[in-house]
Amino acid sequence: MPARGLTPTASVQTRLQQIDWTEVADALAERGWATTPPLLTAAECAELVALYPDDRRFRGRVEMARFRFGEGEYKYFADPLPPTVRALRRHAYPRLAAIAAEWSAALERDRRYPPDLEGFLAVCAEHGQTKPTPLLLRYQAGGYNCLHQDLYGDAVFPLQMTCLLSRPGADFTGGEFLLVEQRPRAQSRGEVVPLDQGRIVVFATRERPARGARGVHRVALRHGVSRVTSGQRYALGIIFHNAK
Repeated sequence: MPARGLTPTASVQTRLQQIDWTEVADALAERGWATTPPLLTAAECAELVALYPDDRRFRGRVEMARFRFGEGEYKYFADPLPPTVRALRRHAYPRLAAIAAEWSAALERDRRYPPDLEGFLAVCAEHGQTKPTPLLLRYQAGGYNCLHQDLYGDAVFPLQMTCLLSRPGADFTGGEFLLVEQRPRAQSRGEVVPLDQGRIVVFATRERPARGARGVHRVALRHGVSRVTSGQRYALGIIFHNAK
């Protein structure tokens, strides 16, 4: 687990700086995901959950069953993003952009990622992608999220983050975060990622490089959430590319 002992009274930027990003990069290279220590405090998680009923803070709402995405709903934040969400997106991006560049080189792709989020969002705008994509997700008992990938246009950042805002075992049961890796010429492999309130999982948006006997190859990943058996589960999704 990367970097224990983050300072809860510090700014989000400082807490992100305290993470061992080398360990994050190693875990991502090995399995396509990595977790942080609890990065947001219980109070910060509660503040984000409290925003959910206020439709003025969001640009859109999706009922998952309507599109056969699962059972539950989510809302995309409107600009300006809440300060905590904005800080997570802005200050995690440079660390992940360095990993993204390594992945691009490993896969022999001519894709470059600007060193700061503003530069990458300018790339998104060139592709007509100007709508913010960070979102709040809510699941009640019986809710789940089918395996999927979060792609919103031609400009795609290869990594994204999810932060659990609720308390497993207290606010809800079930509702595990799932990742399935589709390996070439092999059966798919699934993993349950353990999360606590305020903890973040960083994972591949669409695919990652993996080394095999014949060199580096692409491994596709999809993510989802297993069925919530009781209570309510809230999560924050941080996607770095914007949507059309």
